[in-house]
Order: sequence, then C-alpha cells, then structure tokens
Amino acid sequence: MTKVLIVDDSPTETFQLSSMLEKKGYIVMSAESGQAGVDLARRQKPDVILMDVVMPGLNGFQATRLLSKDSETGHIPVIIVTTKDQQTDQMWGIRQGAKAYLTKPVSEKLLLDAITTVIN
Repeated sequence: MTKVLIVDDSPTETFQLSSMLEKKGYIVMSAESGQAGVDLARRQKPDVILMDVVMPGLNGFQATRLLSKDSETGHIPVIIVTTKDQQTDQMWGIRQGAKAYLTKPVSEKLLLDAITTVIN
C-alpha cells in the first residue's frame, strides 16, 4: 500500500485530496503546516508527499528544500500542489527538490498520474 502525506493548511483541500486517494487504496496522512509535514515525513517515511506552498510559518518551498536535502527524507518524492500557477513558481518549486508541480484545483487523473510517475 502506498503511503501519501498531504501537507496543506486547508482542511477542505486536505479532505478533497484524501478522498480522491483513499478511494484508490492509498494510505493517507496529513499535516497542517510545513514544519509539521517535515516532522511527520521524518517519522513516517511516506512514499510520496503532496505539498501546498502557501502556509503559515515554514512554507511549502522551504519544507520541500528541507526534505530533499535531508538524508532521511531526500528519497521521498515531493509533488507541489498549489494555487500558485506562475512559471517562476513552478521553476522555483522544482529547484527546491519537487519532482512534480500541480496547480489547484487538481483533477483526480492528473493527481494519480503524477503520483504514479514520481514513485516509478
């Protein structure tokens, strides 16, 4: 079973993403801030992380950089899932270590395809 960590401060977004994934058999965990996401990733070692960008405290770009440079979590692919849709945001996200960048609202097919791609 594939374990997915959703890091997003919006309960609505977390619920929507969780619903899409759980009905496909994924095990879903969530964190409401960048720092909580980093801490949970270190403890639980998910197979993939879905990371929002705009969050209080440690934002998604900062959290992605921490995770990708950490020897304990650097192997875990991060997919940024955000409303920030500028090309510069996408380039910056990939530079921080993200393996994919999706813009909200994200379709179920696009989300599942991205997860399959980064895991394989």
